[in-house]
Amino acid sequence: MKVCVLSSGSKGNTTYIETKNARILIDAGNSSKYIINKLKELHIDPDSIDAILITHVHSDHVKGLQILLKSINPQVYMTEKMYPYLDFVTNYTFIEDDHFKIKDMTIEVIKTSHDTEDSVGYIVNNEGKSVVYITDTGYINKKYYDILSNRNIYIMESNHDIEMLNNGSYPFELRKRILSDKGHLSNYDSAKYLAKFIGNNTNKIILAHLSEENNKPDLALDTLKERLVKEEIDFNNIIIAKQNKETELIEI
Repeated sequence: MKVCVLSSGSKGNTTYIETKNARILIDAGNSSKYIINKLKELHIDPDSIDAILITHVHSDHVKGLQILLKSINPQVYMTEKMYPYLDFVTNYTFIEDDHFKIKDMTIEVIKTSHDTEDSVGYIVNNEGKSVVYITDTGYINKKYYDILSNRNIYIMESNHDIEMLNNGSYPFELRKRILSDKGHLSNYDSAKYLAKFIGNNTNKIILAHLSEENNKPDLALDTLKERLVKEEIDFNNIIIAKQNKETELIEI
């Protein structure tokens, strides 16, 4: 299994995952041109993308989708509640169960909590390997703790530093929304969850969806490292996903 976060942040989010037989994108929040160019830089034929999995319909996760679908024709997976906002999609499948298959991938669906009509996270599984993708949520429900534990790769939101947010330029109502149970995970909350979830099988953590206004990469990284030290967890293979810059192509 190979994974590359093509871009992550408040302006656009797109992630690429492949197995021997399947190639997918999670979200298409960057421009079609950007997504296609990044795939080609990775020597991936854009026409070989089998599916695009949508987490929710906010523009930083779907704004490139309509134009992208004029160039390629993958199956788009979304929930039924998302469809009214994405009714330009013709080749789609509604997610109706807590798991589904795409060729040799098994996808588990995690309900997230965000201020939109519907939102989900995903666990992508293949041959005993797995990638967790969770962004844009105010919290993670305890009922998912078991299935989220001891996975190989975590792409996890670490959106804001609470102090920076509270002392920044955002108006009160926006700060209240971000900090709410339907907002975004702070560095503190992201670190708390990751310290709980990671295990002996974990190879990599990718901190994602960092706010440009209310966070800094060093703050997100230090908050996680401090939490891991506090929990006596020895793990250092952590990277920060960036806006308009792809991560390394990670293979597990």
